[in-house]
This record gives sequence, structure tokens and C-alpha cells, in this order.
Amino acid sequence: MDGINRTNDYVFKRIFGSEEGKEALLGFLNAVFRLPPGRELTDLELLDREIDPDYLLDRAARLDVLVKAADESLINVEIQIANRFDIDKRTLFYWARLYGGQLKSGQQFSELRRTITVNILGFDWFADERYHHVFRIRDIETGEPMNDHLEIHFLELNKVRKREWNPDDPLEAWLMYLNNLQGEGLKLIAEKNPAIKKALTVEEVFRKSELERRLYELREKAIRDEISMVASAKAEGKAEGMVEAKQDTIIRYLEKRFGTTCGNKIRQVRDVETLDRLFDSLLDIVTPEEAEKAIARVLPQ
Repeated sequence: MDGINRTNDYVFKRIFGSEEGKEALLGFLNAVFRLPPGRELTDLELLDREIDPDYLLDRAARLDVLVKAADESLINVEIQIANRFDIDKRTLFYWARLYGGQLKSGQQFSELRRTITVNILGFDWFADERYHHVFRIRDIETGEPMNDHLEIHFLELNKVRKREWNPDDPLEAWLMYLNNLQGEGLKLIAEKNPAIKKALTVEEVFRKSELERRLYELREKAIRDEISMVASAKAEGKAEGMVEAKQDTIIRYLEKRFGTTCGNKIRQVRDVETLDRLFDSLLDIVTPEEAEKAIARVLPQ
């Protein structure tokens, strides 16, 4: 296990979801949240259960890290490597389960606490070049927050790797660590960031365990199988129905909102991710002319 894959969710959970790795998790989350001085997270309570080894072979298993902050906010962190084209809906579903699951019988809604999701993606989801997107509930005209109870972060690993990243930026350093950075680059960020150095210490203990190596390899197999399944579905044309469904959704939306379908143009777009990004952009558009321009930008050349 010389070249350990840090995007393996079992590895991530063992490094960041353990008592010995709590310093690393605090450093990572503070880099994500970019809280002002004096308001940084200083302690976390781990809420995760131990992992059943049989669970590691389940391609759909979620090996996330769940913690409670000092103010009782819940923070859930998950790595998702295979693009199943539903990360937005899955994220809302699991956020809602976590948020609503706080209340027991007889408790009041006032006892609900802020719930934060951090998704680390091994694929590109958003159309722009930003690698960090943050979503909250706000009024669409004034920007006034309804409350701070929903907060969702998406971190896209590929976008950091493709750019000239800054080792002095704590979040970029962490994302390059998760991009399996090695050599002098890894040494540099570890020297600058004690929390990354701690993660490497925990990682080294993990490497030396024969049991952990076997469990890691089980999870690697499940991850490879999931990626292969998605790729095979696309190659065999099983994704065709998904493409047509997304095209139909966009066409119906355009017809209801603008009285036009642009159907012929929409049918030319065959990539699922492109269709998802197009639909997201259309939600913010207010005129048919703007919609036409958005569609034109994604048409095959």
C-alpha cells in the first residue's frame, strides 16, 4: 500500500473520523469554512459508528464523517468519486434526513440545530472554474438569509489539480493532499500546515496495519466496481434514457416558463452533465433571449 489513495472513503474516514485524526479534521474544516480569527472550530465530537467490514463491499455504502461542533451544529463530510449524476438531489436528501433526525418524540422545532454538509467530489459538477461552492437559503431579491440552518459545500478536486494552486492557501493545500500529492509538494504543505502533518502521521499508522490494508483493498474494489458500472452503462447506451429524460425536463420547463421549447436544439445536447448544468443555468434566467444564449453556449460545434 505504498501509493495510498486518499480519496478512498474508507481511508478518509479512518484518518479524519478517528480520535487520533481529530486535529486533522479540525484543520480541514477550518480551511473549508474560512471562519474569522477567534471563531475557528476548536473541538468536535465524533458521532460516527464503527464500520462493519461487510459494508465495505457495498458500492452504495456511505462512509461519511459525522461530527458535532461546540455550538451543537452537525457537520457531515463525504467523499464521492463516482459521478452518478444525482449528487445535488442525494445531498439534499441526506441533509434533510440528518436535519430532521435530530428531533426525538416530544421535542420542539426550536431544538433543531444548524446542519452543514461538505461534499468532496472526484468529478466536475459545476460549469464554472471555481472549486468551492457554498449554498445557503436566502431571499432571491434581497439576499437576506432565512436562517443559517442549511449550509452545503461542494469541493471539486479536479479543478484544483488543473490550476496553479497556492500552497499557502489552507484549503487548496488540503485539496491537493486529497488529490494524492506526493514528493516535495507534499513535504511543503505539511511544513506549512500542522494539521496536514498530523494527517500524514495518522496515515502512516494506517499503512502499517495489515488489517487496515485488507479493508482498504476491499473498499478500493467496491469503488472501482462502481466507477466501472457507471462507465459501462454509458458505453452500452444505458444512459440514453437518462439523457432523454433530462432533455424532456428542460423542454417542458422552457415551454411553461417562456412559451418556447427550443426542442430541436436541446435534443442536440447528448451529455448528461452538460444538460444538468444547462438546466441549473436556466433556473436563473428571466428572458427567452437569455435562454437562447445559454442553450447556444452548450450546443455541439
